[in-house]
Amino acid sequence: MSTIRIEEATKKDAALIADLSRQTFYDSFAADNTQEDMDKFLNEQFTREKLMEEVGAEGNIFLLAYEGDAAVGYARMRESPNPVLLKDGPAIEIARIYAVQKSIGKGVGSALMQQCIEIAKQKNARVIWLGVWEKNYKAIVFYSQ
Repeated sequence: MSTIRIEEATKKDAALIADLSRQTFYDSFAADNTQEDMDKFLNEQFTREKLMEEVGAEGNIFLLAYEGDAAVGYARMRESPNPVLLKDGPAIEIARIYAVQKSIGKGVGSALMQQCIEIAKQKNARVIWLGVWEKNYKAIVFYSQ
């Protein structure tokens, strides 16, 4: 069994994060969307440049998951205003957790989630919150465990 290693990403990892973001997003959602909608989102909202700007930006924490030397997933945590339901207590958002297609089911998401929980504890967050698309059934099952 291989070991998944988690590292906190830095600005030097911005291009890798952006490429992983775009690929894993496409792999996760292309089957449930039109090519036109996917292209529009990737070319307007989820551009490589915008994604690279997020890495190292204030309030963002990125984690990279490695299997050996290969990057196989990433997570983005965000310190931002809480949703209304959470009021103003100490909370942090898990904005994204993605694994490359060939690594899904191999513990990448679990390793990233565990590290997100550790970071939340270090930051004294009492709540970790996230949103998930209602058609992303794999993610819903994962987050429900």
